[in-house]
This record gives sequence, C-alpha cells and structure tokens, in this order.
Amino acid sequence: MAIDKIGKFTVLGTLGSGAHSNILHVRRAEDQKEYALKLVPIEDKEDLKYLEQAKHEFRVGQMLNHPNLVKVYAFETEGGWFSGPTKAKLLLEYVPGKTMDKLPLQRMARLLRMFERVADGLTHMHKQSVCHADIKPNNLIYERGTRIKVLDYGLAWIKGEGKGRVQGTPEYVAPETVEHKIVNERTDIYNFGATMYRLVTFHFPPCWITGADSLPMDNVSFNEQLKPVRTLNPMVPEGLADIIHQCLQPNANKRPERMSNIQGMLDQLADESAAKMNDPGELEE
Repeated sequence: MAIDKIGKFTVLGTLGSGAHSNILHVRRAEDQKEYALKLVPIEDKEDLKYLEQAKHEFRVGQMLNHPNLVKVYAFETEGGWFSGPTKAKLLLEYVPGKTMDKLPLQRMARLLRMFERVADGLTHMHKQSVCHADIKPNNLIYERGTRIKVLDYGLAWIKGEGKGRVQGTPEYVAPETVEHKIVNERTDIYNFGATMYRLVTFHFPPCWITGADSLPMDNVSFNEQLKPVRTLNPMVPEGLADIIHQCLQPNANKRPERMSNIQGMLDQLADESAAKMNDPGELEE
C-alpha cells in the first residue's frame, strides 16, 4: 500500500513511549484504517539527532517488505518557516498485540515457530543490506497464534554507510559491537540469540557492557558465567538450546554465518514440534 502523506487522524489510544518519542494508536480519516503514529518532538538543536533518526527509520522501512517486519508508510515534519521542524511523525503499521517482554512463557512449539518467523524477517532485512542492530524482546510484537513482527528500525545500519554513534541494548549487544563498534549480520545473530535466551529462560546472558567497578568481560569469563539454556529450563528442546548457544558464541566467526542458516534450522525444529501435537492448528489460535 503506497501512502505518501499522514493526513488527519483520530487518536484511539496510546501504544507506548520511547526515550524521545510517543506512539499513538490512530484511525486515519482518509481511509478509515488503523495505524500506529510515532511522534518525535524537536524542541532544540540537541533534538535534531532524533529528527535524523526518524528520517533514517523511514528510509530503512521503505527498503523492507516482509510479513514479519512492521511496515513504515509515511514521514512528515511539523514546524514554521523560521522555527524549523518542531515535530517528526512516522506513520507505521498497527499491530494489535503486546511486545514479547510483556508476555509469560509461551509453549515451546509456538515459540519455535515465532522464532523462525523472526529469523525469516531478519533474513529478508539482511538480503536488503540492512542490519537491525537492536533485536530484543521489546522490539518484537506478538499479535496472536504464531504471528509476530519485528519493529523499530531507528538503530538499523545500511551496509556500506557510516555508522555514526553505535548504540545497542546492553543485555543483548554483541561483544564486537561493544569493543570495536562493529555492526553486521553476525551481531544481529548474537542479538537474536540473546533474545531467544531471555525468552526461554527469563534470564539474561552475561553482559558485555560492564560498570566502572566491574572487571571487563572476556570470552573465558563469558563462557564461565553463561548458564546453559537447559539448566535454566529443561523444557527447551536440545535443538533450540544448541542454536541459542551457537548464536551466543563470543567469537563471531564461530556463530552461524547467515541468519538464513538459523531460519532453516528453526523451521525444521518447528515442523518437528508441531508434528508431535494432536492438533497443530492449536498454535494459531
């Protein structure tokens, strides 16, 4: 669906807020469809970086087209001729649901299919030369059944372009991102591994960003501190635990090379798990 303007809307509710944005649930008058509207206030020169981030999110969104990636439809700014922009607005796909950090543990057969769909979306992203750079449970929105979408492209990196200030969420960021400001397909794989680890164990893997009073994390310390997935949750299938541990290898060269490799492994595990159910259709309810 091509949308080149945001237009007038009715606010139906508030979906959430970020460090410098608010997201509203709206109905657009022009087509009477529901959307998410991201509002980014621009109050002074210091806020111009958030304007650039919103522009970047729109640009990245225009490069993507996948059922498991939230669509970004339009971008506009508000402001006077002399004052400059005072607000940026992004019109996004509305997904009725909750982010994964707000959900209880799901049954493993459902989680496997959801993980596979996230990996499929990230595979598409990587094929478009984009790395998400901030995969975490609260950037995955769950609708129902096994329907899930990746959101928030504000930190995404387009291959071949400068990175500027490399950011990330401490509990999920890869060691090479912390140490060398590297962002690539394998750092997304680490982020995804940390996300799966969190969602099946409700624990974080050891954090590579340490405080001033803590010793720096290294590969040996990480491997000593990382509790095996199945120690924390014996209900996790061995195959899934193996994938998670592969993704969390501190040495990037020891992780799977491509997200498509992970997607294929998860697809097989999800099929095997569904086949053991009396009614696999229950997963979509």
